[in-house]
Amino acid sequence: MSESEQEQSDKQKYEFKKVIEKLKGYDGSGTQLVTIYVPEDKQISDVVAHVTQEHSEASNIKSKQTRTNVQDALTSIKDRLRYYGNTPPENGMVLFSGAVDSSGGRTEMVTEVLESPPDPIQSFRYHCDSDFLTEPLAEMLADKGLFGLIVLDRREANVGWLKGKRVEPVKSASSLVPGKQRKGGQSAQRFARLRLEAIDNFYQEVAEMANDLFVSRRHEMDGILVGGPSPTKDEFLDGDYLHHELGDNVLGKFDVAYTDESGLYDLVDAASEILAEHEILQDKEAMEEFFKELHDGDLATYGFGPTRENLIMGSVDRLLISEDLRKDVLIYTCENGHDEYEMVNRSASIDDHDCSRCGETVPAEEADREDAIDHLMEIAQQRGSETLFISTDFEKGEQLLSAFGGVAGLLRYSTGV
Repeated sequence: MSESEQEQSDKQKYEFKKVIEKLKGYDGSGTQLVTIYVPEDKQISDVVAHVTQEHSEASNIKSKQTRTNVQDALTSIKDRLRYYGNTPPENGMVLFSGAVDSSGGRTEMVTEVLESPPDPIQSFRYHCDSDFLTEPLAEMLADKGLFGLIVLDRREANVGWLKGKRVEPVKSASSLVPGKQRKGGQSAQRFARLRLEAIDNFYQEVAEMANDLFVSRRHEMDGILVGGPSPTKDEFLDGDYLHHELGDNVLGKFDVAYTDESGLYDLVDAASEILAEHEILQDKEAMEEFFKELHDGDLATYGFGPTRENLIMGSVDRLLISEDLRKDVLIYTCENGHDEYEMVNRSASIDDHDCSRCGETVPAEEADREDAIDHLMEIAQQRGSETLFISTDFEKGEQLLSAFGGVAGLLRYSTGV
């Protein structure tokens, strides 16, 4: 994935997260909030037919209010589905609709459609409850990393992918390696030689499966995990069977009892510590560089104002934004055309603002309000600056949010700002 594609992916994930956080804040009275997960191979006409059937069955709901709200939600979803052809967007789509509790004991109808999530939706799912079903999508958005998986013993092998938190088995093979007990009529020496040849042939077959799957995506991969009993996995790795460009990508080898498809899942469990460490490795490296420049150099900036100013000048190489930053930017434009910017909490009220350059007062109702991350990322994209979302799951990442306002930058050159 290119740098620009990665940034677009990060921005899409952030947009999805904003919608999910909003949906999680809604409550419905009774089971009246409808969620539908649609995989890309599901015909829209089939989805419409399912929604129509659910609308009909909803007439049996005893509570008049719940019945009306569910049917209104399903009607809203059918209206949205009219905008699509007969195939969903790539990777599928998720539809949310329902009457949510509003102020003063009232309700309001909300409908959201999220298209093309980062990973394919695996199966059609209809859900009606007092909350929207956001967990499968949230897990998908939290996914990070692409790892190759190999499990093998001398009888069988399986290879596949770990895409975020989802294991995807792809290829399998069974060996022709004879057991340790030779048949009558064979010399022990000949039997041992044939057995070693069969083992070698099987290892080559497993390596060929792995090479076919992994080599073309080696620049996207974060690493390879190998599992199986000892000494099988050790013989396989020590024998240099893997393509030379894959060998250096092996992150570790792990004892796994099973080597069928279930062994791939066991391998991921066994490697959980390495995976957790690797997931935030890039974040850690960026924050280590930031702190080094902060203490010993002059290529670091932090805080909304200075970081934004450096972005405007084009001096920011990498914009560092905390994953947990949830703030807005207020934009004041005075009568003399001066723009001034302030980052505030989303719940903050807006006051009148006196322009620092000419003293003119900008009334609160004339201020524009934008999402802080969207605001900064747009400038970064215009200036060719890379954006990194930094996890708060390690100390320096948490400090970016708590001590530096959630916004910082590593500079191409010093500006003194």
